[in-house]
Amino acid sequence: MADSVTHEVTLTTFTYGGDAMGRLPDSRAVFVPFGLPGERVRVRLTEEKKNFARGAIVEILESSLDRIDAKCKHFGECGGCHYQNLPYEKQLQAKTDILIDQLKRIGKIENPPVQKMVACPSPWNYRNHMQFSLDDSGRLGFQAPNSNKMVPISECHLPDVSINGFWHQLEFEPETDIERVSLRAGNDDDLMLVLESESSEPPELEIEAGISVAHIYEENTVVIAGKDHIFIRVLERDFKVSAASFFQVNTVMAGKMVEHLITQLPITQFTTLLDVYCGVGLFSAFLAPKCKTVIGIESSESSCEDFTVNLDEFDNVELYEGDAEEVIPHLEAKPDIVLVDPPRAGLDKAVVDGILKLDPSVIAYVSCDPSTLARDAARLINGGYKLKQVTPFDLFPQTYHIESISIFER
Repeated sequence: MADSVTHEVTLTTFTYGGDAMGRLPDSRAVFVPFGLPGERVRVRLTEEKKNFARGAIVEILESSLDRIDAKCKHFGECGGCHYQNLPYEKQLQAKTDILIDQLKRIGKIENPPVQKMVACPSPWNYRNHMQFSLDDSGRLGFQAPNSNKMVPISECHLPDVSINGFWHQLEFEPETDIERVSLRAGNDDDLMLVLESESSEPPELEIEAGISVAHIYEENTVVIAGKDHIFIRVLERDFKVSAASFFQVNTVMAGKMVEHLITQLPITQFTTLLDVYCGVGLFSAFLAPKCKTVIGIESSESSCEDFTVNLDEFDNVELYEGDAEEVIPHLEAKPDIVLVDPPRAGLDKAVVDGILKLDPSVIAYVSCDPSTLARDAARLINGGYKLKQVTPFDLFPQTYHIESISIFER
């Protein structure tokens, strides 16, 4: 279809992924980034399928009463944020509604027991970890929405203040081998720069002292300056996090999730808890003192090494390095509680089957994607569990991402 053809559309609802949905004259659904429900907009179609289309706003004919000015000048061209044009309270409501909708539609759960979303105390400058792409001239930026195009940026309001004070100083040669540039903030404004490439050749870099720099290629981490890790403090406890290890990007909200698990899980001194996708041990470290035994499963070698350091003080903790679907069938222990914190893709079917076979009395599911959560919730409910509650946590203000903790009981 020619780019010059536009359609007038009334947007009706937010959908998961940051878009607002409306209907084209031929009644197909059209998904429009940066639009708000209630708005009448003129859109140009950017992608067409048989049953739906994607569009970009050419003109807002009638604006939503909720619409506000975005804080960032790149909003609308950079794909990092989706809701800067919406007041924070309304963002929380929109995400809660989307979570409920996904559980109903995909999970076929009639009245999902979704609680009020736990708000982030600071909806700006909350990220302890930022990943940048590079354009051909070596400038830092982010990907444009629904595209491989890179948008160079001069400001961003999501990173921690210490990251924001530093990333502007980074300059790279044009056509460099570096594929991704990450910055992590630890305790006391400690910073770690992680450069990822496919080449073992260390990237050339002029950088001031006082910051750790690591180069990751294939499965290897090479320290260029400082250390290969930083420490991140959650609820007064320090966690060693290596360059290649995963850690929650919102430190304050990670603490709120830990507190939620402590209050919601029926832990006694006789409890055996299985922590699947345990990472560097964030949840295990706080639950181990309350349990008889904690068993961690983690596939990342780097995270396993960190877990061993972070939980060194406990004698009641075991760790299995490997994929969850490979380890779970061979476990001899019978856990009372299973805690899972899978990546965006959710639980492999073999993991769900393995958990059902272990037959724990409680399953706690930490999810960063409501659509895969809904799919897995349906599987667990079919396996005899009841979904007791779902509590969303806003770990990613201004963006469409929705973190939640679901509790299932036998």
